[in-house]
Amino acid sequence: MDALASLLYDTRAHGAHFCRSLVDPPWAVRFANGVPLTLLTMPRGSGWVLHDDHPPVRLPSGSAAIVRGPAHFTVADSPDSRPRVIVHAEEQCTDELGRELAGPAALGPRTWGDRPDSDAVLITGSYQVHGDISGRLLAGLPPVAVLAVDESDDPLVSLLLAEISVERAGQQVFLDRLLDLLLVSSLRCWFDAQGADAPAWYQALGDPVAGRALRLIHEDPAHAWTVAELAARVGVSRAGFAQRFAKVVGEPPMAYLAGWRVSLAADLLRRTDGTVAAIARQVGYSDGYAFSAAFTRLRGVRPGEFRRGAAAPPPPMPAGAAEAARATAPVPAAAG
Repeated sequence: MDALASLLYDTRAHGAHFCRSLVDPPWAVRFANGVPLTLLTMPRGSGWVLHDDHPPVRLPSGSAAIVRGPAHFTVADSPDSRPRVIVHAEEQCTDELGRELAGPAALGPRTWGDRPDSDAVLITGSYQVHGDISGRLLAGLPPVAVLAVDESDDPLVSLLLAEISVERAGQQVFLDRLLDLLLVSSLRCWFDAQGADAPAWYQALGDPVAGRALRLIHEDPAHAWTVAELAARVGVSRAGFAQRFAKVVGEPPMAYLAGWRVSLAADLLRRTDGTVAAIARQVGYSDGYAFSAAFTRLRGVRPGEFRRGAAAPPPPMPAGAAEAARATAPVPAAAG
């Protein structure tokens, strides 16, 4: 298992929300649902992605985009268009003044808009991903990553278009897995296109020394790895391995291993009721004391404190409150 596969292992769709918007200009759809990750594609027409934390980005016809949350964003035919629909948590829809809509004009399953042969088609699929592992993946992305037309995976998009507008048995699972495939394909295309600007862990996958060591670590993070054993397994000297790994990955091998183990443990603390000692053994620490010391050094809190903090629910925000305030705010100017 390589680093990307490890980061994606828990980043899987479960009951993902899909929507096909068929719209004529002027149009704008604002996403205020705080979703951590959204995939967009425009098989017909073009638009703009207006992210609250990023300059406006052009979305050409046939292209796809990965949008990172939880900041809100708008997809529109023009940076000047006002939102006709605002999508909140649980797919609740309001207008820009916060007034709840009974439901946008339905044109079929998961489909709304003006007319079937509208000028533009926007497909959206959202991920509810939370945790340290997925956080490492999201940290390697800009707020908006647009894939050129020749980088998007046409067969997958065509399959999504054929499936999203009908109702069939087992369809939610089918769409979830299709969204997963689109995410993997999009991420590979994006990181490959970035070259030297891609995250260090992704660049390292192609390195004959660091890449092989990363695969060993991710395949069995609980193993009692040492620099000497990793060096022997990849066939280089200890000193040469340590130097090469640090240069390519950006940190020493044992520091990377400790960070990965703590990330795995953080998600286990969030999602399971296993004891600290059991989780420590699961991620490669011989006892709870050593694990607690490593966790506290990297996170600034003890594992038990981290678990209690992760369990605390965030304060609720009234639907439409923030968007009503935004309705009178100036629209950002388009970036080249």
